[in-house]
Amino acid sequence: MSPSSPRSFHSQSKFSHPDTSHSIEARKALRTLGLAPPNVESHALQAQRCMKQLASKTTPIEKYIYLSNLRNSNVNLFYRLVLDNFTTFAPLIYTPVVGEACQKWSEIYRQPEGLYLSYKDKGSLIDIVRNWPQPKVEMTVVTDGSRILGLGDLGVNGMGIPVGKLALYTGCAGIRPDLTLPLTLDLGTNNEALLKDPLYMGSRMKRVSEAEEAEFLDELMVALNEVWPGIVVQFEDFKNPFPALEKYQNKYSMFNDDIQGTGAVILAGIISAMRKTGSAVKDQRAVFMGAGSAGVGVAKQIVEYFMKEGLTEDQARKCFWFVDTKGLITNDRGDKLAQHKVYFSRDDNEGKQFKTLSEIVDYVQPTILMGLSTIRGIFDESILKKMAAMNKDPIIFPLSNPSDNAECTYEEAMKATDGRAIFASGSPFPDYVHNGKTMYPSQGNNMY
Repeated sequence: MSPSSPRSFHSQSKFSHPDTSHSIEARKALRTLGLAPPNVESHALQAQRCMKQLASKTTPIEKYIYLSNLRNSNVNLFYRLVLDNFTTFAPLIYTPVVGEACQKWSEIYRQPEGLYLSYKDKGSLIDIVRNWPQPKVEMTVVTDGSRILGLGDLGVNGMGIPVGKLALYTGCAGIRPDLTLPLTLDLGTNNEALLKDPLYMGSRMKRVSEAEEAEFLDELMVALNEVWPGIVVQFEDFKNPFPALEKYQNKYSMFNDDIQGTGAVILAGIISAMRKTGSAVKDQRAVFMGAGSAGVGVAKQIVEYFMKEGLTEDQARKCFWFVDTKGLITNDRGDKLAQHKVYFSRDDNEGKQFKTLSEIVDYVQPTILMGLSTIRGIFDESILKKMAAMNKDPIIFPLSNPSDNAECTYEEAMKATDGRAIFASGSPFPDYVHNGKTMYPSQGNNMY
């Protein structure tokens, strides 16, 4: 393969970059001698320079751009810094800053990252997949951009999610970055602002139908597994994730992160919280604010655990009350429910309908308050104080991302509950000092 070929250039520029920490002998062997300043630097000195440069950036998005450029110019140095400074870097690589990065993706675009497959490429996906310059891929994170975090339909601007999630997998789990593939499907967007934005880099068309997307995904899964047999395919931030999960989970090495990944992490948090409170599964009453597919998927994971702990499926299911924009979801509310909401729809409300979260909290007397609504501040002081009055240790999980969409902050939860809340959020929050004691928030994010 000639040095000017796409595969060779990509490999040279990202995974074998001229590095000032390389010895002269290594530079000669790699044929990079003269492509970096002559002084051989220690890793500590490299890190010092990078951290100084990072500190000079005044906004989170500037820090994100700097780290993205570093990852693309010196991948080894980038991940060394991630490992040494994970608490600092994680919020910049992923939530909450990745949300702003996705919103501004077409504005801050610097260089290609990941693979884009457009609906107009249907019928030739395998040929385009083969254009990826790395010969071996073991894992891909794929999104269709239809429900990015709590920000809605961002089209191809959602590429920041696969890029960020895979960066965390390398930094936290040690997956080799050259064996990963960030993948975004350009299936149109229903976001009018993006369609009118001259800088938007995706196809300027309305999002394709569910049936058309299903056909596209069938071709995609065949192509990925033909080129890289056994590849792990992680579906991320799909507005309607259930059909693909049900179709592919027993056929391919795949999972849906929003349903199974988030579900596993939040279930772990619930188990830990119940241990702390000393309460049994049969005594749990969970109110879910937000009834999207991700929230329902999380609740179904918890139902499975409750069943393993001795409840029947019906008993476990009745531990959950779901709330959407119209109030408590019931069988006799009068509207046609989306299919994914039917499983948790209540039939024991005796004809009464509850519209507000405050009314529902009074009615249910929940032990668990779960937020997947993307409505900032919906867990207000009055709601939080009700939870504190009903429970010695109220379990409060505002899981919406990014931080600006969280149902409450850590400080708000701690203040309203006199420091008693068992708290986990989707995005990180600062520590809080309560009665002279520093308290540390937990994070319930599927990156774990």
